[in-house]
Amino acid sequence: MNTAIIAAAGSGTRFNSQTPKQFLEILGKPLIVHTLERFEACLAIDQIVLVLPAGDLTNFQVVSGAFQIGKLRRIIAGGNTRAASVLNGLNAVECAPDDIVAVHDGARPLVSIAEITQTIEKARETGAACLVATVTDTIKEIDGGRIVGTVDRTKLRRALTPQAFRYEILQKAFAHGDVGEIATDECYLVEKLGYEIAYIEGSARNIKITHPEDVRIAEMYLQSKE
Repeated sequence: MNTAIIAAAGSGTRFNSQTPKQFLEILGKPLIVHTLERFEACLAIDQIVLVLPAGDLTNFQVVSGAFQIGKLRRIIAGGNTRAASVLNGLNAVECAPDDIVAVHDGARPLVSIAEITQTIEKARETGAACLVATVTDTIKEIDGGRIVGTVDRTKLRRALTPQAFRYEILQKAFAHGDVGEIATDECYLVEKLGYEIAYIEGSARNIKITHPEDVRIAEMYLQSKE
């Protein structure tokens, strides 16, 4: 049994919109529906748990009425941090120790079915896997208002989602980890336990909708795919 936890409980303060970005329409569909449809279409996913802000649970049920997401099993209220929200989702599922749980940002509607599948397959093989993308900018190290060095970007990757784990590993990571603000992804908690995490090279298209201009980029990519 492979489970996807879609984390969409953030407040979206950087988005600067009265409409929560999860429900902002892109090409006639709420952003979160685009994301859910990717996991609905992925044969490697058996069930989906969606984590939303507590005040938006009813709102989602209203806006999603026209869309068929058959794998969606539970809609759960999130916590005060992203990690706390994912933990709420994890606590809402029943899994065997070797089952795979994939965690994905709800604001990443451009993830491909191949990326989801490959990350899950790698996690089944190794126990833990993270989708990543290359760093294309030159990275500088700073200190005291000065640039003090240049970082070798060939050894750097940007962490994307999904990030997938055997259930027993992810459960143990949350049981022993700090779900505060510092834990911005699940790999951080798993790393702290000393587990090795494999990686899958993903596409730069798999952007996270964070600022209003990101919507235009998402529209362009979605239109080109259609």
